[in-house]
Amino acid sequence: MEIKHVKSFLAVARTLNFSRAAEALHLSQPALSTQIKALEEYLGTDLFARNRREVSLTAAGQAFLTDAEMLIQQIANIELRIKRISAGDSGHLRIGFVASATLGLVPNMALAFKKQYPNVSFELKNMPTVQQLDGIRNGLLDAGLIRMPLEEADMSITLVHREPFAVALPKNHPLARNRELRVRDLAHQPFIAYGERWAPAFYQTWTGICRDAGFSPNIIQETGEMDTAAALVAAGLGVAILPEGITRRNRKILAVRTLLREKARSEIGIAFASKRETPLLNRLVAVAKQVGRQED
Repeated sequence: MEIKHVKSFLAVARTLNFSRAAEALHLSQPALSTQIKALEEYLGTDLFARNRREVSLTAAGQAFLTDAEMLIQQIANIELRIKRISAGDSGHLRIGFVASATLGLVPNMALAFKKQYPNVSFELKNMPTVQQLDGIRNGLLDAGLIRMPLEEADMSITLVHREPFAVALPKNHPLARNRELRVRDLAHQPFIAYGERWAPAFYQTWTGICRDAGFSPNIIQETGEMDTAAALVAAGLGVAILPEGITRRNRKILAVRTLLREKARSEIGIAFASKRETPLLNRLVAVAKQVGRQED
């Protein structure tokens, strides 16, 4: 049974006239009759009762009419869905993100994308940068909001957000009274760190701020969550250099000094496997860049 045969059946069933149906389908009447005959032979029954004056549906034809209409509608829906997916207007995205991006970037990106592309669904997963890269390579994720800087030959990576670093101190720390705090003032302080194993290049960036100030940080505790690092600082275990956004949402428990003079910036990018580039992923990157600029 061919789709064109089903469409021809519907044209005749709706008009009950072979001549008008053939004209609507841009077919000759003999060609239309041949298609209807082929469909009836395939189904093993007559679908139309014909005489010289009229055409009517048989009981089998009446039953087939309902199914044929549903079938053609399903085919139309499939064609529309595939066209939307091909154009990047529909689909499902599995996106990883670093926890520090949840303050504004992740929810704002999801809202903006959903507004522009309502036929796209999301599955969001909180994961460190290293795990996101593994997930993208293994096909478990489609894209990820990762900590930068990052250079991976098999990844398409786009910067979407950047912000200054900030020093986080316990509220009662002696240096918290210093409004002109400099990085070199932290030389002898114990540090809480977002560990190198979770975002190696990010680790080198913030420790580079210390090295530029003439010392290597004395790291006494590493963690895989920046909010946990902030909590450990608030408890008095040490100090930390974190993205300004993380310290901003923890200002009730921390003393914060933003490092505006330092050139180094905390950066978040969006990554996906270059070999899996699709219109949908390109649309995601464009929206992430738009939202990220608003967050800067």
